[in-house]
Amino acid sequence: MTMPADETASDRRSRKRLATRRAISLAADRLFFERGFENVTVDEIAAAADVGRMTVFNHFPRKEDMFFDRDEEARETLRDALRQRDAGVSPIETLRLLAHRLVRQQTPYLLFSTASQGFIETVENSETLKARARAIRDEIAGELAVVLAEAAGQDPADPSAKLAAAMLLASWSVAFIEAHRTFRQGRDTAKARAVFLALVDQGSLGVKAAMAGTAYA
Repeated sequence: MTMPADETASDRRSRKRLATRRAISLAADRLFFERGFENVTVDEIAAAADVGRMTVFNHFPRKEDMFFDRDEEARETLRDALRQRDAGVSPIETLRLLAHRLVRQQTPYLLFSTASQGFIETVENSETLKARARAIRDEIAGELAVVLAEAAGQDPADPSAKLAAAMLLASWSVAFIEAHRTFRQGRDTAKARAVFLALVDQGSLGVKAAMAGTAYA
């Protein structure tokens, strides 16, 4: 069946917008990796992506957003996993299984490779990016608490959900940092993945123990 003309045009606009956003992000990443985040201007990114300065800001309100361009994708993945979870699997276990699935699928933001080291080193060398990474982690913890409570049928402001979310994010953060450190030391992707998942599993056990007797465990 032929799609309506207006719907087809809308799809084309959406694809074009996504392509432009991706081109800007790729150009920004290349410059950030080469010269460091603070040493690159928005005008230089616009020129590298062959777009206007305002086009850049239409897609990315802040320069940091170009670097963390998969932030919303990661948040949506967490939300979807909890909202679509099997009724027989606890929220905490759902997120543990999600970590294993994302690593198995080689999700871009959980790659431990030579290519991913450019991302990590750029963050480590920028106080602005480190501050934004901390802010993103806090924002995700807040959002995760609400979705955990929703998944467990609890009040959105449930303190136990906030505690579970904070502990889960902390364990994933440690796992992420240690996995990249492992790769950097031995250039062994399989070992780095194993470290990440082992720490996520260990952290999940701790959160389950802390949340024993609640709807989250």
